[in-house]
Amino acid sequence: MCENCNHKLNDKYNPKEFEEKIYKNWEEEGFFKPSGDKTKESFSISMPPPNITGKLHMGHALDNTIQDILIRYKRMCGYNTLWVPGTDHASIATEAKIVETLKKQGIKKDDLGRDEFLKKAWEWKKEYGGTITHQLRKLGASCDWTKERFTMDEGLSKAVKYVFVDLYKKDLIYKGKRMINWCPTCNTSISDAEVEYEEEPTHLWHIKYKITGTEDYLTVATTRPETMLGDTAIAVNPKDERYKGIIGKTCILPIMNKEIPIIADEFVEMDFGTGCVKITPAHDMNDYQAGLKHNLEIIEVFDENFKMADLVPEYKGMDIYEAREKIVEKLEELGNLEKTEDYTHNVGKCYRCHNTVEPKISEQWFVKMKPLAEPAIKAVKTGETNFIPERFDKTYFNWMENIQDWCISRQLWWGHRIPAYYCKDCGKTIVSFEEPKECDKCASKNIYQDEDTLDTWFSSALWPFSTLGWPEKTDDLNTFYPNNVLVTGYDIIFFWVARMIFSGIEYMKEVPFKDVLIHGIIRDSQGRKMSKSLGNGIDPLEIIEKYGADALRFSLLLGTTPGNDIRYMPEKLDSAGNFANKVWNAAKFVLMNLEDYDVNSQVGELLYEDKWILSKLNTLCKEVALNIEKYEIGIALDKIYSFIWDEFCDWYIEIVKPRLYDKENSSRKTAQYVLNKVLCDSLKLLHPFMPFVTEEIYTNLYNSDKTIMLAKYPEYEETLNFKVEEENIEQIKEVITGIRNIRTQMNIHPSKKSKLIFITKKYKNVIDASELFIKKLGFADNIEIKEDNKGIEPNAINIVTSELEVFIPFEDLVDINEEIERLEKEKSKILIEKEKTDKMLSNEGFIQKAPEAKIKEEKEKLAKFNEMIATIEDRIRTIKM
Repeated sequence: MCENCNHKLNDKYNPKEFEEKIYKNWEEEGFFKPSGDKTKESFSISMPPPNITGKLHMGHALDNTIQDILIRYKRMCGYNTLWVPGTDHASIATEAKIVETLKKQGIKKDDLGRDEFLKKAWEWKKEYGGTITHQLRKLGASCDWTKERFTMDEGLSKAVKYVFVDLYKKDLIYKGKRMINWCPTCNTSISDAEVEYEEEPTHLWHIKYKITGTEDYLTVATTRPETMLGDTAIAVNPKDERYKGIIGKTCILPIMNKEIPIIADEFVEMDFGTGCVKITPAHDMNDYQAGLKHNLEIIEVFDENFKMADLVPEYKGMDIYEAREKIVEKLEELGNLEKTEDYTHNVGKCYRCHNTVEPKISEQWFVKMKPLAEPAIKAVKTGETNFIPERFDKTYFNWMENIQDWCISRQLWWGHRIPAYYCKDCGKTIVSFEEPKECDKCASKNIYQDEDTLDTWFSSALWPFSTLGWPEKTDDLNTFYPNNVLVTGYDIIFFWVARMIFSGIEYMKEVPFKDVLIHGIIRDSQGRKMSKSLGNGIDPLEIIEKYGADALRFSLLLGTTPGNDIRYMPEKLDSAGNFANKVWNAAKFVLMNLEDYDVNSQVGELLYEDKWILSKLNTLCKEVALNIEKYEIGIALDKIYSFIWDEFCDWYIEIVKPRLYDKENSSRKTAQYVLNKVLCDSLKLLHPFMPFVTEEIYTNLYNSDKTIMLAKYPEYEETLNFKVEEENIEQIKEVITGIRNIRTQMNIHPSKKSKLIFITKKYKNVIDASELFIKKLGFADNIEIKEDNKGIEPNAINIVTSELEVFIPFEDLVDINEEIERLEKEKSKILIEKEKTDKMLSNEGFIQKAPEAKIKEEKEKLAKFNEMIATIEDRIRTIKM
């Protein structure tokens, strides 16, 4: 028996009474830690670190519930498990939050200075940074909190610095002036992966450029007329027959009134607009590449604050949209605006603040990606790492095979400061793990550190091994690297997944995880993405408060499949609550009937129904294990749910009640044993999905485990494979279901019993052995078994299954005279309706004036009435026989 167990549950299921208490006990007892048994196979997961700015949202809830299911399952299967938790410093998001907090206090970031700002940042992190980890505890996340990491803690900062210096020495990190994505709102560079594209309505302005020395014009369509001040060429496709004669000539740039060349480049799409494009190398990614290729002048139209520069004095200092309006007016005045039309196009937005991103030429630090990407592509192609579902490897390959160098520097203070130093006297750049005391070229002590910090994803890329102690050779690193699986959403495959793969290969010479389980995003019941603007967001903490964590977990997973978006239906919470109540009440019933149960007493012979439920449970164990191993979490949960609700609660418990209630019944102890075993094993199967309610019930049942968390997960056993008995009881169930349906249709009161006549030879022994529960569930007071249907009254009710035939004498169910009277009344009602329809269809006026559809409808009604009358008359004849 379990220690300190009173074998009693509260009257009502109320998760508030035990969820927090249970989690506290689990954590204090150290149940989340690895077993430390080196003879056991290890299984590890690294939690995708949520931002310290974050609050638990539905995406986190889904992601971490899936991870928790996998780690709990493997823990119960005997693996030496480790789930590493942690949080991400999230440079841009966190700095924005801190700046906002300081602003409310009347403090400006620049007035504080870097050191004071960082002090404030660490204070903010201390106060708010742990919010989400406390919320994950409410969800039931069974990660090892003693190994919690933070991307800016001492160990991870050491790893980041080591990698930067190493990649620099390998010539895989460099500093250069290139076009990058710039967020004017966050005031920092961002990488290509951090740009999200959204459709926006705008205009397409068609501007005329006069070909020098002629009266002819080239027309160019643009969505950004304000950048034309920095045009340094017009490009056409060399294959475009319309423009072959002018390639190499020049045209006049309106407003600026200067000559710019007409060049040929294959990137120009001949069938878009006029087939001519303006080239502004300082303000467009494609134009920048064309500018480098054709050695064009690069002219910046905007200043550092993205206000108009002084190319045209009258526009200086204007914001982009004001300048656009003025420039369009000027073009119109000059006669250079051919037309304006409505247009919708994709606009790059910062993934953090969602404001428009601007291309900008800037000196930044970059990682050379081609050499790192190649082995990472090969690892997925050869199956070292598998995406589940497989279709997501296309997203991975598409990004990796077309990868550009990664801009890793950010103009922020919160984050890992770049370990690069500059000598003010000789200009030497020194990249060093330790802060240099003097220049190694000129020995000057007049040196300073680079102001920029690293992209957040630079440190996140090292997460699977840096959290285990790397670059030190730790026991954890040796035991738990590589991880077995990464669970994440499809929206960060290139942000994070790809970078972890190439970092793992580069530094551990091995991929960081075998499987990448991709889940979809949670949408509302209408299929819309959850957002503040739509007001359709759901707070998981509110759900936990109202329904409990188990209900939230259940509602997130039931009916889901890997990779597909999930429509969140609030009614699933009701289903979850009903299910938890069902399990709770079933457990209460079992405990009430086990009060005199001796766990050490010898079990008698198993009856048919015992073998049936044990065999069904046995098959379930095999299938659920297979589903979880294949990451079919939703399917596994659905099978457990169906078994507990249908087979155990609705059938087996009802079947064994007569044996339990009769204390003299010789098979009572066997029924008690089977009830306890099936309930215990069902709870174990369910535990990874609904950990709290299963723990609360299990620790009050008859078992020797301290916690269900460390109990052995049920496995398939050939000795419990009773296929014949299982099939036999399924046939009996089919009959009982048929009896119930007939009685419901005929509105027979449950107190009215009947005789059941079985026509079978094959199932005689089964029916004899099951007579007790067949009578109870089939509302019978007598059972007769015959080999044929001779002598059975013609009016007897007949139920036929795939293997059995059962008759119920009609007079056992109804009073014949009363039934005939009821049928005659029903017939009279139908005859009245039939007469109305007959009259209508006999009326010539109706036939001539009524729509054809109406006439057809009335004819169909007449046919239906005739059919119903014939059925009733046939029934009356049968009864009278």
